[in-house]
Amino acid sequence: MKNTIYDVLIIGGGPAGLSTAYLCHKHNLSYLVLESGKAIFQGIANTYPEGKLVYASKPKDAPQPFMVDELRPPDKPVTVESYLQYVQHFVQHENLHIQTEVDFEDIKDERDGLTVMTSKGAYKAKKVILSFGSNIPRELSVYGDAKMVAKNVDDASKYIGIKTLVIGGGNTAADVIINILRTKREAGDTNPVYWAHKAEIFDVNKETAQRLGEEILLGGNIRLLPGATPRIGEVDDEGVDRLVIRINEFKQADGIDLYHALSFPMQNVIACIGSQGPVPIFDKLNIQSIACTAGVCKIAKEGERLVLLSAEFESTRKGVYVIGGAISPSYMKISEGSITEEKHPNLIYTAINDAYYVVEAIRAKLGKS
Repeated sequence: MKNTIYDVLIIGGGPAGLSTAYLCHKHNLSYLVLESGKAIFQGIANTYPEGKLVYASKPKDAPQPFMVDELRPPDKPVTVESYLQYVQHFVQHENLHIQTEVDFEDIKDERDGLTVMTSKGAYKAKKVILSFGSNIPRELSVYGDAKMVAKNVDDASKYIGIKTLVIGGGNTAADVIINILRTKREAGDTNPVYWAHKAEIFDVNKETAQRLGEEILLGGNIRLLPGATPRIGEVDDEGVDRLVIRINEFKQADGIDLYHALSFPMQNVIACIGSQGPVPIFDKLNIQSIACTAGVCKIAKEGERLVLLSAEFESTRKGVYVIGGAISPSYMKISEGSITEEKHPNLIYTAINDAYYVVEAIRAKLGKS
C-alpha cells in the first residue's frame, strides 16, 4: 500500500489524462497519472498509422477555445510522430508525475477516500479520474488457462528470428504486420509472419494495402491464414504457454471431424481483434449506465448503454469522474433533475477541455480554488 494520499489519481495518460495532470500540477493539487502503456499517449501511438496528420479540430458549435493551450495541436497539421515528440518534451519540461506500465484493476471505497488497485500495488486518493479512452483492446477468447497475448507492438525487434502470428483482419493488424516485416527484412530474418483472420476476406483500406504490398515486394515473408480460428490456450510439457489456432476443418459423415491446426508460443502472438467500449469496466466499478431507447437518444444507437454523469463529469460512484474518449460519442448528463443525452465528440479538443472543467470542479470541492 502506498502511503501517500493524492488529491487526484488519473487513470490513463492520453490527452485528457495528461491535461488533467498539467492542471493539477499548475494548481498545486497532488496527483499521479497511471498509464498502462510504455509511454504517455500510448493509445494514439497504437491507433494512428505512421505519418498520419494530427489536426487542431474542434466542433463548429463549440464556443470555447482549447482550455489547455500548451497541449493544443498546431494550427498547421503535423504528423503524429511530431506531435507525440512535442508532448514527450512537454512532460519532461513540466516534470509531470506519471507511472507507466501500470494496469488498472479496481477502485475500493475507504473511510479516508478511494483506493485504486493496480498491477503495481494500491494507491490512495481523494478523487479518481478515469481517462482511459474508448479504444480498449479486446481480450482473445479461447478455451484453456493460457490466454495472455500481446495486443500491439512496442518493439518489433522482439520478433526477429521467430515465426510470428498476427490475428485480426483489419488495418491495425496490417500496420503491425508491416512493422514486423520491415524490421525482419532489415535484420535479414526470413522467418515468416502468419496473418490469421476468422473471415475469408481481409478488410484493409487502400493506403494500408499499398504499404503492405510494397513491403512484400521488398521481400517481406507473409503467410495468409483466412478462415482461421484461435481455439485453445494450453501449457505444453515444457511449461510454455501456447495458442492453438485451427486453420482447416473437414466435416465427416460419421460426425468425427478432422482439423488442421498450428500451435504458436503465446509470446509469438499478437491479437489485433478490435476494441471494446468502456461499459464492461463501468459495470465492474459499479458506475451506472443506462440503455438508449427510441426517442431519447439521437447520437447513440437504440440499445447502446451510456454512462450517467453530472454536469461536472462525476459518475454515480462518488468521487469518481470520467472524461475524454471513454464517454464519446455521447453520455447521459444528469442536470437539474433531468437526464439528457449529451454530445461528446472524440477529439483532442474535447478531452483537453473535459480536463479543465473537471479540475475546476475538484478544486472547488477540495477547497483549493
